[in-house]
Formats: sequence, structure tokens, C-alpha cells
Amino acid sequence: MKNVIITGTSRGIGYELVKMFVDAGFNVLALSRNSEPVSRLKLVTCTELPFDITNSDDIQLVSNFVSENWNKVDILINNSGALLNKSFIDTTLDEFKSVYDVNVFGAVALTKAMLPYMDNEGHVVNISSMGGVQGSMKFPGLSAYSSSKGALITLTELLAEEYKEKGPSFNVLALGAVQTEMLEEAFPGYKASISAIQMANYIMQFSISGQQLYNGKLLQVSNSTP
Repeated sequence: MKNVIITGTSRGIGYELVKMFVDAGFNVLALSRNSEPVSRLKLVTCTELPFDITNSDDIQLVSNFVSENWNKVDILINNSGALLNKSFIDTTLDEFKSVYDVNVFGAVALTKAMLPYMDNEGHVVNISSMGGVQGSMKFPGLSAYSSSKGALITLTELLAEEYKEKGPSFNVLALGAVQTEMLEEAFPGYKASISAIQMANYIMQFSISGQQLYNGKLLQVSNSTP
């Protein structure tokens, strides 16, 4: 059985990914600050851990788990995300840093910790946003969120270059609007045309086989233009 680690699994896309990977025969490590939603599913091949991606002790706990139970990670999906919808002038520096701590530095920390357990067939999939894509439509209030997602895109390209000889592969998916709890909290009343289940299915399939054709690539997963 192959092993996949997914962050941000308490709801939305991450929650759906856990169920899909278990159904596909994977061992799953589900990481989220709130582990209860996945725990209630009682999935046999899934281990859920309460996990704060900004906490170095929690990163070490994941390393310990992999070392003691798996010794190999086939897929890492950095799906955790912090979204702040607030005008730039009213956003404090601490709030700006908090968004980056989750969306950039947390992904950096977990990826660094998992690299020793990944080989040239491994695949790191970073979940970004169309808001982080240069030239795409931008929205006021998302200066911290969208700029952090832009940083994650560039980081992915750099890591793919650095590890292209020995692996793993790195790719980044820039998602358009998806109907999730996080979207509803940030934009009350907005209705996206894509459901969390639809997007999770795409991400799962890409995570399993996308590295055969792509490395260091940004794929825009959106049905709108720009």
C-alpha cells in the first residue's frame, strides 16, 4: 500500500481527499488542528493527528510517525490554508505573518521534514490559488492570502529544479473558487460552481499520476478566465 499525507483535513477539500484515498487503497495520515471530523469516520487505513502546521513540535510528531510506521511517503499534499479577507490598511503585520505562517512557512517545514522519506517516484502537490497567479483576476481584501499563494507557486518551481535529479517531483495546483466552508466564511453568500468533492477527485488523480508528465509546473484548475 502506498502512503499519502494530507494537511487541512477537518473540512472541505482535505476532508474529501481523505475518504477518496482510503477508498483507493492508500494508507492516509490526516493532519488538521481539528482531528475529530476524520476520526468519526473510523477509516481503517487512516491515522488522524491533531496538528498545527505552524508548530515545530507537531512537525516532529509527524516525522516520528512516518519513521516508526511507514518509513516512506509516496505523496504529500500541502492543502492547509489560512484565508483573510481584510483591507490591506487594516491588516496588522501579525495578521499578515499569520497567513504566511500557514500558507508558506508551514508547507516549507512539513516538506523539509518529509523529504528524507520520499524518493524519485514521490510527489509533492502544493495547493495554491488562482489569486496567486500573476495576471489573474485579483480581489481587494486578499493581499495576505493571494500573495502567500503566489509565494507557494514560486517555491514549488524552485524545489522541482533543486530535486529534479533525485526526486521527488513538485507541482502546484492553483484552484479557482470551490464551494467550501472557508469560501463561505470569507465571502458570505458567494456560490462557486465547483464542489469540494469535484475538486478533491481531480487533486487525488493528479497526485497519484501527475508526476509522470509534470514537474515544477503550475496547473490552473479553474473554469473561469482570467
